Amino acid sequence: MERVFLSPPHMSGHERELLLDAFDSNWIAPLGPHIDAFEREFAALVDMKQAVALSSGTAALHLALILLGVSAGDEVLTSTFTFAATTNAITYVGAKPVLIDSEPTTWNMDPDLLADELRARARRNRLPKAVVIVDLYGQCADYGPIRQTCARYDVPIIEDAAEALGATYAGRPAGAFGALGVFSFNGNKIITTSGGGMLVCDSEYLAERARFLATQARDPAPHYQHSQIGYNYRMSNLLAAVGRGQLRVLEDRVAARRANFEFYRSELADLPGIDFMPEHHRGRSTRWLTCLTIDPRRFGATSEDIRLTLEAANIESRPTWKPMHLQPAFSTCCVRGGAVAEHIFQHGLCLPSGSSLTGKDLSRVANIVRDIGSRRLPKRKAA
Repeated sequence: MERVFLSPPHMSGHERELLLDAFDSNWIAPLGPHIDAFEREFAALVDMKQAVALSSGTAALHLALILLGVSAGDEVLTSTFTFAATTNAITYVGAKPVLIDSEPTTWNMDPDLLADELRARARRNRLPKAVVIVDLYGQCADYGPIRQTCARYDVPIIEDAAEALGATYAGRPAGAFGALGVFSFNGNKIITTSGGGMLVCDSEYLAERARFLATQARDPAPHYQHSQIGYNYRMSNLLAAVGRGQLRVLEDRVAARRANFEFYRSELADLPGIDFMPEHHRGRSTRWLTCLTIDPRRFGATSEDIRLTLEAANIESRPTWKPMHLQPAFSTCCVRGGAVAEHIFQHGLCLPSGSSLTGKDLSRVANIVRDIGSRRLPKRKAA
């Protein structure tokens, strides 16, 4: 059987046209007209005044922390339930991640636990330098209470919307809820430039500062002069051309992934022990990945049993993120809560969710899960 991938790239045809235009114009290296256009179009899409196209979402996170003055010895609050890039970037600047558990209603950072942590830190006069909020699996965090709490303590927000382009919360697009927002165009994201990222903000000063740092912090001089440490973080004009083509079909890609989710839910929700990632009542998730949790006592099999059975049928699925406080690299970090993220990781699974999936692909996946659910694992004999 043909391989069914978790979340493969999905080209529309516009990308080839724009890529050839960039190639024929000989704007191959970083900078060029497609970079400028991509930044303008992206900023308008996410309702921010400025956008800076970069080599990766991780690069955007790194620069965002630098722009907010985060440095060695500082502490940064962030989600424990996330991909390692979020916490990695905090360590790049010498800061220490402080990990906050998820809430069941969004799987994103729990606003109450965030408020508890900031209140406790304010009493000790040890407020963090920033809070990095992650929009998980295509869904925005609950930004109403989160923004109120951070404003109360005057702590800036960086919105890690790497997985959430196209999502909304209270009618506003993902990426528009912090001082700086970050996106990824990795190959498995809802749109891709093969690799790349975007930093967004409303400050022209911060955007220009990001461009300066991302191009090796070269001073304005006829020779190469550098008064500060810089980075090689700019996106190429070729990849920006691909990104412009992908932007044209973003809403189609969101609609396709939401339709995937609805298909899985219609086919599997009646099975005992299966619960799908909830959608917050104030938001629209892109359903970048269709995620669910499995109670093995009720379903009769574990999420890992399902993953291995799908893999044997040449179908890629994946466990949900392993919380950062369970990762060896971050095991010494302070953590508030943790049980919710641990539960989702222990029982969670991401099903194939690409926007190019066919009805036949979706049925293959659903039928295997239903078949597993119709059986019961034999009880283990007592040792």
